[in-house]
Amino acid sequence: MNNDSDKRKDDLKDGDALALGQQLCFAVYSVAHAFNRTYKPLLDKFGLTYPQYLVLLALWQKDKMTVKGIGEELGLDSGTLSPLLKRLETAGFVSRIRDKSDERQVIITLTPKGVGLKTDAFGILMEIGKATGCSMEEAAALRSALHDLNRHLDENPQDQSLVR
Repeated sequence: MNNDSDKRKDDLKDGDALALGQQLCFAVYSVAHAFNRTYKPLLDKFGLTYPQYLVLLALWQKDKMTVKGIGEELGLDSGTLSPLLKRLETAGFVSRIRDKSDERQVIITLTPKGVGLKTDAFGILMEIGKATGCSMEEAAALRSALHDLNRHLDENPQDQSLVR
């Protein structure tokens, strides 16, 4: 009789175990692309990209954040954020001001135009909700499972000795 470890080894020998459609990472990757395709026409109306929209979501939650704070919130580095923030500033959604107490820090603040867009964001949220076909409860369960997955992956980095 096989134990669970032997069963997993047998499964790995089976070609189905390595099929693209069986990979959790590919399912997450595909859903991320599907979300981007769904958001694009909704955000195009406002001249926004998806990463810019994420920055606005963070600022609607807590205005007057440093670039570093936004980067930590979104998991983006300053090299990615800086051009994105410049475009948001050029579009009139945010302002960038050096912190008077620490010139190294840049504080990002919503402009009245950026604050006003929050109302329209509810329409975007409703359209995305319809597009997913999920109930509020299903969406909450998926979000929770994805947060848990992200936390587990962050807590268990790949052991480099296993990489050949």
